[in-house]
Amino acid sequence: MKKNDFVVRFAGEGGQGFLSAAVGFASANTQAGYNAQTFATFPSQITGGPTWMQARISTEPILSRGDFLDVLVVFNESAYENHKDEVGEGGVILYDSDALSLENDGRNLGIAFDKLGKTTGNARAANMVMMGALAELVGMPMDVLEDFVRLRWGNTERYGTQIVPQNIEALGLGKKAAEDSGFSLGELAPPNKPEYDQLFTNGNHAISLGAVHAGLNLYVGYPISPATTVLLWMEENLVGDGKFVYQVSSEIEAINAIIGGSYGGAKTMTATAGPGFSLMSEGLGFAWMAEIPCVVVDVQRGGPATGLPTKTEQSDLFSAIHPAHGDVSLPVIAPGTVEECFYATVAAFNWAERYQGPVILLSEHSLSEREQNFKKPDLENVPIENRILYKDGHGYLRYDGPDLSPMPIPGRPGSYVANASEHDPMGDTTHLPKRHIEMTERRFKKLELLEDGSYESENTESKIAIMPWGASKGPGLEAFRQLVANGDDISWYFTMYLNPLPSELLQELKAKDLVIVPELNYQGQFSSHLRSLGVKAESIVQYTGLPFKVIDLVKLISNRIISKT
Repeated sequence: MKKNDFVVRFAGEGGQGFLSAAVGFASANTQAGYNAQTFATFPSQITGGPTWMQARISTEPILSRGDFLDVLVVFNESAYENHKDEVGEGGVILYDSDALSLENDGRNLGIAFDKLGKTTGNARAANMVMMGALAELVGMPMDVLEDFVRLRWGNTERYGTQIVPQNIEALGLGKKAAEDSGFSLGELAPPNKPEYDQLFTNGNHAISLGAVHAGLNLYVGYPISPATTVLLWMEENLVGDGKFVYQVSSEIEAINAIIGGSYGGAKTMTATAGPGFSLMSEGLGFAWMAEIPCVVVDVQRGGPATGLPTKTEQSDLFSAIHPAHGDVSLPVIAPGTVEECFYATVAAFNWAERYQGPVILLSEHSLSEREQNFKKPDLENVPIENRILYKDGHGYLRYDGPDLSPMPIPGRPGSYVANASEHDPMGDTTHLPKRHIEMTERRFKKLELLEDGSYESENTESKIAIMPWGASKGPGLEAFRQLVANGDDISWYFTMYLNPLPSELLQELKAKDLVIVPELNYQGQFSSHLRSLGVKAESIVQYTGLPFKVIDLVKLISNRIISKT
């Protein structure tokens, strides 16, 4: 029987080059029509330290990183000891026989990657030998990898004429070595190549693409893991008339710069992580107070303080909704997949312009680093909302009345004061209690404009539901499908739009006896938020710095269902 799915993990020390090998292997398979998803975790030091990255390849859409490994590729003894127990039944552990000496336990396969690679004349061909061996182990046609090599290094002016034939030779050497070993994991089923164009990218780049489509004019940022690649992407790609990218000296400067840019009429964005987001607190309060649109991306990592800067977590929800002092409730959108990172970013800009204030796009480390294929967006069907501009004469009362009002452009008719203090209709400071009541109610009323977000639902008649958020969507959905297949009566819900929730969704959730929320934090932050809205919600929490495994979720959710019934 042919296999529809396999998982390979590369583990060793940072700087050994296998991260690019994993991405290359996944990319090669997407080019052939397979689905692929990568996942990486590494220490916070610049080089060295225990690092691993894996790729899951499938004929079907991929929801999670996978529970067990089919192939483990180890680059040192420590990696072997730390990861060997995650190899599934019938799996193979692949290693360089000249670098390591592992006992023969029936699943260890040693191949002289480096030595064989150097025989091709390319001193860096060891990874190609390894990929050839992998292809043989899973029964993958070699032309998949050969086509990848030609596409990746086919520019002879840049790479020379020898690199392609050398790498193809290395693939063949790896394939033969694995073939001679007698090891096999079966044959990978042929791909179901889609009829539509696809993208293969990570969450941070998908966010960047979404921002550009939404009309981003000004990006200001400060480097911080795991959000730095957004800044790097913008520096390379946000170019042209009316576009500007700038790296500032702190997150405080970043938030104030994008507020100023938006006040001047631009669509603006910055991206950061938890520590930087904390520094933006006062600025976010100002943008809420003065009613100035902007988008802030928080790519969550383990916290608090420096915490786990290269691990994943979902622990910034409280601070995202209420980042500033006083009565503030910011709109929050949290994508669940790399594909949703694109659409969530467009939605964040649309929301910011619609209600005239800051919007938080809450991503995660596991999304930022994950490479995945998805359908190329049809941009003509991804609507963009633009600012309602004031176009009349002078004497405009920007903050008059309880409803949304058009925004003037400084230097044009209708100039007003964008004031961080409580203000009168013109924007000038006032401390009158009546005025503070009026403006507080105005600011919160505008959130009602955002209650039209979409959501997913299945088996809605069940009185018990599972509703993850963010990147816990994939493992949660895979667990839900297994539970239903096992005969469990449970509903499925998911939305990117966390605050405010879609009004219809909230009513459905309030009717449930129990809403189970898998989330990667200690406090059960989203279930706490749901309970504040009248939903009977409980969390399944994990705070390891890693995403959920489906096998664990199935067991934990089953136990909750049993205890409730």
